[in-house]
Amino acid sequence: MAPSQLGLFTRSDPDQDRANLQYHIQPLSLERWGQPLHEFPAFTASVANLRPTSRGAVRLRSRDPAAKPVIKPNYLSTDADRRIAASAIRLTRRIVAQPALAPFHPAEYLPGATAADDDEQSLVQAAGKIGTTIFHPVGTAKMGLASDPLMVVDERLRVAGADRLRVIDASVMPTITSGNTNAPTMMIAEKGAALLRADAERPA
Repeated sequence: MAPSQLGLFTRSDPDQDRANLQYHIQPLSLERWGQPLHEFPAFTASVANLRPTSRGAVRLRSRDPAAKPVIKPNYLSTDADRRIAASAIRLTRRIVAQPALAPFHPAEYLPGATAADDDEQSLVQAAGKIGTTIFHPVGTAKMGLASDPLMVVDERLRVAGADRLRVIDASVMPTITSGNTNAPTMMIAEKGAALLRADAERPA
């Protein structure tokens, strides 16, 4: 079965005009993905900021195509993202404190009581320590106008400055979609296939 048994879209605060958080609830607990499960019964509430303003980078290490790229995620590098991370912890605590869960006597394991609701900096530090990727990286080959210095592909998914080369995947998204990237990526693939067919049918 999938690890996340419950999902939820909501707002981090009333000032948001639409949902900006996505919850993935797993019936398990562990220190980090890939490490053994804790021996006590628990659930993990993973909360994703759907519209982060922090921007990272993926850069070539050298001209050697086998060399691993330099990846700098830059998580929580903006005030807005830090504020939303703190709000997400507070919101999760309010959800777990509801009467429906009271019979199970939930006790917070991470980030723990030392990160108090009224201590914004402590909450941000806690989010930085326990945060991780949610497996939805996008935007490393941004679609854009020729005037955009960060543009990699044009509106027909053609790589600028390279003949007969296209990028057809989630990396062309200029900004991440507000939710799972699977369906939008399939739509990009369908559109890319249609563009390839249309170009192939054009007379030389």
